[in-house]
This record gives sequence, C-alpha cells and structure tokens, in this order.
Amino acid sequence: MSEKVVQKLEHTRKNYYKDAEIAAYGERKPDYSTLGRKIENTYARQRQVVCVEACRTPYGKSLGALLEYDAAQLGALAIKEVLRRTKGKVAPGEVDYVIMGHVVQAGSGQVSSRQATLLAGLPEHVPSITVNKVCSSGVKTIDLGAQMIALGRAEIVIAGGQESMSNIPFSLPDMRRGRKMGLPTIDCVDLMVKDGLWDSFYERHMAIHGSEVADEFGYSREEQDEWALHSQLAASAAIAAGKLDAEIFPVAVKTGKETLEKDEGPRANTTLEGLAKLGPVFDHISAVTGKPGSVTAGNAPGTNDGGDVCLLMSRAKADELGLKPLFSIVDYAEVSQPTKDIATVPGLSIKKVLEQNKLTLEDIKLIEINEAFAAVALVSARTILGMTKEQMYEKVNVNGGAIAYGHPIGATGARIVMTLAYELKRRGGGYGVCGICAGHAQGDAMLIYVEPD
Repeated sequence: MSEKVVQKLEHTRKNYYKDAEIAAYGERKPDYSTLGRKIENTYARQRQVVCVEACRTPYGKSLGALLEYDAAQLGALAIKEVLRRTKGKVAPGEVDYVIMGHVVQAGSGQVSSRQATLLAGLPEHVPSITVNKVCSSGVKTIDLGAQMIALGRAEIVIAGGQESMSNIPFSLPDMRRGRKMGLPTIDCVDLMVKDGLWDSFYERHMAIHGSEVADEFGYSREEQDEWALHSQLAASAAIAAGKLDAEIFPVAVKTGKETLEKDEGPRANTTLEGLAKLGPVFDHISAVTGKPGSVTAGNAPGTNDGGDVCLLMSRAKADELGLKPLFSIVDYAEVSQPTKDIATVPGLSIKKVLEQNKLTLEDIKLIEINEAFAAVALVSARTILGMTKEQMYEKVNVNGGAIAYGHPIGATGARIVMTLAYELKRRGGGYGVCGICAGHAQGDAMLIYVEPD
C-alpha cells in the first residue's frame, strides 16, 4: 500500500512573520548589500531593443473625467494612439504581441489585455497577456516585451499598462458559501484596497509601511511634505511649459462633448501650510516614534485611471521601417525585501541595475522614482542611493511624480519610463534610470539610453 503524503503549508499569512518581529517593528534591519545574484547584461548579448513611440492617456482622478472608461478601454485608447503615431509604418496586423499590466482585475472580464487588443482594432491573430506585479506591472511588461524581441520570438511588441481604479468593485466574500437569504455575514470588501494596496502578511495598508520606514530612517513629516510640494510644483510647471505634450494625447470625455487633455491630479496652488494641515490617512501610531503616522493624502498619490503603452522592436526592425528610436533598453533589475521595507526597493533595484552595467550615479543624467509615497522617494534616493538633498532635487523626478500626476497602479510603471525618456530627449540624451516599488516589497528598475539628436 503506497504511503499517502499530505502536503501542508509551513506558514500561514498570520505567522509568516513572527509576532515578536511585528511587535518590534523597527528592530530588524535587512541587509541592503544583498541584492540577489549579480547577472551580466542580457540585452547586450542579444538584439538591441528600442522603443520607437510611447504615449499615454491623461490620468483621471478618482470618479473623475475618465470614470466611464474601464481599464481595457483605456488601454485600447493608448494602443490605437501609439500605432497612429507611426503614420502607417506599423500596421495593426504587424504587431506580434501585446503585454499589458492590470492589477485589480476583478469584474473586468477575461484577459483584459486581450480586450484592449481587440478594442484597439488589432486583428484577432495578435496574442496578448495580462501582467500583475502590482505597481511594477507597467514597467515589467516592457521588460517582458524586450526579452521576447531580444530572443527573436517577436519583432514588434506593444507593452504598457491600464487601470481604472474608479471602477474597481467591492466584494461580498462569503456569498459563494450558499447564502440563500438575508445579508452576508461579513462586511463587503473594497477590492481596490484588498487586491491593490494591502499587505496580506502584516494585514495593513502599504501606506503604514511607508510611514514606519520613513520614521525608521529619520525622515520627518515636514521633509515628506516638502518633497510632495516639489512634486506638485514641478508637475504644474512641466504642464505649463508643455513638457508632457509629447507623451499625453487627448481623450474624449464620455459624459460630455469635451476632451481631457491634461492630468487631473496636479495642484499648482499647493503650499506647505496646506499640506501641514492634513491628518494621517490612517489612525495609526508609529512603532518607531510613538507618534501618529506621517503619510497623508497630500504626500501620497491619488487613486487614478489611465492607460499607457510603448511600441518596442529591434533596432534592425526600426531601421527597416524608418522609425527613429525614442530610447533603447539597456538593462533591467529586480529585487525583493521583507514586505515592510517597501520604501527601500526602488533604490535597491536602481543600485543593482547600475552595478550590473558598471555605472555610477554620476553616469546617470536623470532618475525617476515612483512616488508611492513621498517616503519612498526619500528613502530610496537619499538613504539607499546616498544622494544629498540637493542632488535629489536636481536629478530625481524633475517634472514631478505620482504625488501630483496620480498612480493608476497597473499603468504607472510605463509612465515613469516614457516621462524619463522624453525629458532625456529634451536635455540632449544620455542615460536615465527609473525605479518603482510594488506590493510585498518587490522592486524593479529599468536603465535606458536616449541618443543625442
């Protein structure tokens, strides 16, 4: 008689981290020098991958102008526009693959990337895949597309992200269990929070981790508000100067005859005094300082709607089609840390991708760090990368970041790449790197190069 083996999980979410560790929140120090196995640059050994066009919708605020568009429709708008910009040099049927990030897919229907592909008018023979790496999804799709091209499995790939946080549903988790009459026995769940913004192990919002890590590394509420002010004012100045015109295309507003031409989030009238009046987003006392948390609605991004894509191909294909590259993809790196250390991983992933290519910060003209919270940018740039305050303000998020523009979580990763590329182009080219954190403290970084005109 054969032995019956019963598999059991060694950990539950509740005991994955020891209770003592959770109680002594700031006591455990991760080893930031351990960034994972060092690898050689993959793309350098294969066909060079370039992006020839990149575009995005304006980002709509929660329940704002883009409310009537679902995620797939927003992605479809971006796909149609990126092909239109090639002026017929890339026909819809010539696209080999579509890869779209989309985080909270509940209620969206099957394979939302496939929906976006067909809604954009691409023929049915074009396959697609939907990626969920939380906030890193949009940039990871670009990496996956680049891998396909570098390995010769595709010639032309559209990669990006889509999210309609305005349309994310609530759920009734126990209704599947045979409820026949009456109300459900447990509360309905906000899936935007549960599936997009919640740490399943610590059972807390990621904003609390951002606040705790800011406290651990000594970044005050005032410093976080100062960076939020920089983000808002830099974004408003960039919009006024037309610096975003190349990446954003207008979208018809379904509720009227107007079009949305600019992001709804940036607030040019933001002041430090106004930011200081905002209370913490959660009723939480810091385990490090014993004071209320420091993440507020003012130094964190909103919940937003948007779609964005990059059109990728080999350099040889771009030359054949007569398309000038916007940027080339130099390399990519990923890291992971204990889930509470989410604020460190953009910096760690940037550090790793630079080491893989024997580059230093002095070689990098501009940096984009996604502002999941102001604390993320501060910890990653100043603590992990060792930048001074002056260096950070000079080189990081020079046109503002997600605190101003907003953060449609499946799409943002692609936005920071194109925002970086277009600004490098305006400044005469050079190396740029972007870093982003994702749920459960995974971090991604992409190194790009823009050729001088």
